[in-house]
Amino acid sequence: MSPSLYPLTFLPRFKERVWGGRRLAELFGKPLPAGPPIGESWEICDRPGDVSVIRNGPLAGRDLRWLMECRGAELLGHPVAAGQRFPWLIKLLDAREDLSLQVHPPPHRAGELRGEPKSELWYFAEVTPGARIFAGLKAGVTSDAFAERVADGTVADCLHRLSPRPGDAIFLASGRVHALGAGTVVFEFQQNSDTTYRVFDWNRRGLDGRPRELHLAPSLRSIDFEDPAPVLVESVWERTPAGARRRLARDAVFHLDEWRFESAGTVPDPRRSGTCAVVAVVSGAAQCRHPSLTVDLHPGDFALLSAVMEAPILEAEAGTTLLRMTPSPGMPQSTPLCS
Repeated sequence: MSPSLYPLTFLPRFKERVWGGRRLAELFGKPLPAGPPIGESWEICDRPGDVSVIRNGPLAGRDLRWLMECRGAELLGHPVAAGQRFPWLIKLLDAREDLSLQVHPPPHRAGELRGEPKSELWYFAEVTPGARIFAGLKAGVTSDAFAERVADGTVADCLHRLSPRPGDAIFLASGRVHALGAGTVVFEFQQNSDTTYRVFDWNRRGLDGRPRELHLAPSLRSIDFEDPAPVLVESVWERTPAGARRRLARDAVFHLDEWRFESAGTVPDPRRSGTCAVVAVVSGAAQCRHPSLTVDLHPGDFALLSAVMEAPILEAEAGTTLLRMTPSPGMPQSTPLCS
């Protein structure tokens, strides 16, 4: 008989990136491999060739693809079609250098470009003084003018620059050109997609010593040239018994909320009714208690709570900041597995 589902944690999958560093080990204790710069830690993923392996409890060693294939309805709270994958991809990013200017195709373009749409949110865990990000085009920039600026190396002048602080967040819809800036560490929550079109890479070379490939043609078809000026998420806080919470994103595929605990507090069940949830700790410490297993969570830790499991109790220490991801009410329930 299969064990009941309980709060699940996963082994991270580390990604070498030319712009990465070592902060994920220093901030969150991630066991990075020695040597290469690590830009990304994929914390919960169900991609071809990149599937999260369960770390804890009786299901340790199984992976998220197995969960979706064999126990997907229990996990998500609704019937799961053959080949459907887990709807989200969740990462930690360490930008020691600027990332490339890039864009993800919007839903109405993704099919014709043989890609996948991706909306995402960055939550800034660390920002060094003077760090900035690029997001969205300035008013009046046309496709032709943008392509000319890419060719002459001045395309960054076409974009808005924002200066985030730790605890800030920004939502990036598909079609918004953007780049994470050097000196930032972020929690990234996104649709399960790995389609990225690289517009400009600051004339640098990749880990192999050669210039990295650019994707100007699909980028120009993907960029929203009417995109309004981006803003950081407004801090509209609601009081809770132990602190405050705010909405960070209300996307078609996910909702994301931030909870800050000024004093020790308890959340009887962090899920919405009949759905799964992911809980992440930014700072402080929390414990997710379940009749069959208790999970201790520290900064940089994530727990996946299935839809049908008996209600878990989340306890947080004073000074803890948590992020909670849940499905959107109208989220599509069938996403094919792409290769």
